[in-house]
Amino acid sequence: MLKTILEPNPDNFTGDDADFMADFAMLCTFGATANGGVDRLAASAADGQQRTWFTQLLTGHGFTVEFDRIGNQFGTYELVPGAPYVLVGSHLDSQPTAGRYDGAYGVLAAAHAAFRVVAAYKNSGSLPKFNIAVVNWFNEEGSRFKPSMMGSAVYTNKLELDQTLSTQDRDGVTVAEALTAIGCLGAGAGPQAACCAEIHIEQGRSMERGGISIGIVDSNWAANKYEFIVNGEQAHTGSTVIIDRKDALLGASMLVVAARELADSFPGVLHTSVGQLDVYPNSPVVVPSRVTLLLDLRSADEDVLAQADLQLHGHIEKIERLANVTIVKEDSHCWPVTPYQPAGVELAEKAAANLGLPHQRVKTLAGHDSTNMKDIVPTVMLFVPSVDGISHNEHEYTRDEDIVSGLHMLTDVVCRLAEGELN
Repeated sequence: MLKTILEPNPDNFTGDDADFMADFAMLCTFGATANGGVDRLAASAADGQQRTWFTQLLTGHGFTVEFDRIGNQFGTYELVPGAPYVLVGSHLDSQPTAGRYDGAYGVLAAAHAAFRVVAAYKNSGSLPKFNIAVVNWFNEEGSRFKPSMMGSAVYTNKLELDQTLSTQDRDGVTVAEALTAIGCLGAGAGPQAACCAEIHIEQGRSMERGGISIGIVDSNWAANKYEFIVNGEQAHTGSTVIIDRKDALLGASMLVVAARELADSFPGVLHTSVGQLDVYPNSPVVVPSRVTLLLDLRSADEDVLAQADLQLHGHIEKIERLANVTIVKEDSHCWPVTPYQPAGVELAEKAAANLGLPHQRVKTLAGHDSTNMKDIVPTVMLFVPSVDGISHNEHEYTRDEDIVSGLHMLTDVVCRLAEGELN
């Protein structure tokens, strides 16, 4: 793991690339943490500050900025009156004490790619087939409000608006209240997309190990995400004999172990995790009466995922009996293996070859907003390498030369999409 976070250095670049690096260095200051990362949960004060700055950046280049009814931030530039848009972007929200690159790089690269494409058309006097729109999707991370990829899910009609706006965080603040507090709750549905593009850090090691500059995503892994509530009974930790206890945390711990054992039984082809536990009453002398946990299973092989899922649910009755608890599946959020459009993959391969960038096809293990968008419009998803594969961590890092190469790649792709090559 990196011991020192290297600062983005505009001095190593010239012209538009230096401007991009300077803007990225500025973006890294919003919600900055002492250890070189960022903490800017969706609709937090830090998120509101970076959105205000991003609005100024977009309007300074002649783009019109609007927020839609779920807080997605759009910067639009109409070159062809009435035409739909090439929608390009990612997300600015982060996990707590996260890295600088996850999502944020993709938003800023989208903006600078859009600036370059619009300027090229204006200078040439020619017109593209589609207009250009930059997007900062709301609550992609899902760290404050569940589920993840919330903004793009509402945009693509996978989530119902009113129910999503009423979703609460741990403190009981709703999505609508949080967005209103930072002035980012709009009324419209956003621009109409003709196609979409997103660039992101890989969040893995394969590209760095292979010496690959550009990953062209051809498919996503399937995922089953569950919210389980383990119900026990409150008791005194000192005086209540073990046999009489109904320990919700014990039952939750057994679920955590069961998830890891599932991954070990399908080595290399199944990822499992429990990333969040909420324990009640969370007192040092009280046997917990309720634990809520979020558990997910992921695989590129849907048969493996189905087998693992069946085994997981088969463990529940045994855990209930051993821990003397009851387990309720409160919510689920699942998606299958779905490919990105082959024509988009081929378009990206042509662009990478044209730029002389080493590239290969890769799969995304993590969810991204583009995995929602590809279900409604042709979509291109790109990766740049991550050093040591570190992500969702303050030591997350991608080399300056790689994020600039990714910007050049994205600019070429956006230009091709604007011309209608993928339509």
